[in-house]
Amino acid sequence: MHASFPTLPFLRASRWRILTALISLCALAGCSRPAEPWRLTDVSGHLPDLNFSLTDDTGAHVTGRSFAGRATLVFFGYTHCPDVCPETMARLMQVLRQLGPDADAARVVFVSVDPARDTPALLHAYVRAFDDRRAVGLTGGDRAIEAVAQRYRVAYQMEKRDPNGAYEVTHSSAVYIFDRDGRARLLATDRDSIDAIAADLRRIIHAKDA
Repeated sequence: MHASFPTLPFLRASRWRILTALISLCALAGCSRPAEPWRLTDVSGHLPDLNFSLTDDTGAHVTGRSFAGRATLVFFGYTHCPDVCPETMARLMQVLRQLGPDADAARVVFVSVDPARDTPALLHAYVRAFDDRRAVGLTGGDRAIEAVAQRYRVAYQMEKRDPNGAYEVTHSSAVYIFDRDGRARLLATDRDSIDAIAADLRRIIHAKDA
């Protein structure tokens, strides 16, 4: 007759300790439900923080830090733009309206790629026609605008003048979204819906680590 050993209670205790250890490790490794994916293009870590030195539409000197504490939507365009710029600005205004009270925590920043014509006064009239509280126009010298455009990989080019001296400026139409700490987070294009932009922007505004 073989002696019996209390193996079963020992194994049960061991399994319980192993299970407890695995749960602890899982918590440390972030095994919780994964974060909801962004609807827009996530550019976190791929573009530099909000940083520039330009002139706003009141003639005041501003930098990226001037917008600290707010989610900032940056769009490069020009006031004589016949289609893309007014369409994009109108879309962004729809986004702000959809945000409701949260819109006060956001700013739309319109950076001119036509500083020769876009004076602060002209920019002021242009952007404030869309929103007189949350839209800001920025301009500056040619080199200053070029530096900001290169920083965020924005392409633009002045086209050939017509007989009357008028010209258009070809430029990208993407909207860069920075969080409240000035970190580049998202990129919106004309293919993204108003709902998608508003949903992701609201997440940026309410993010605890922003």
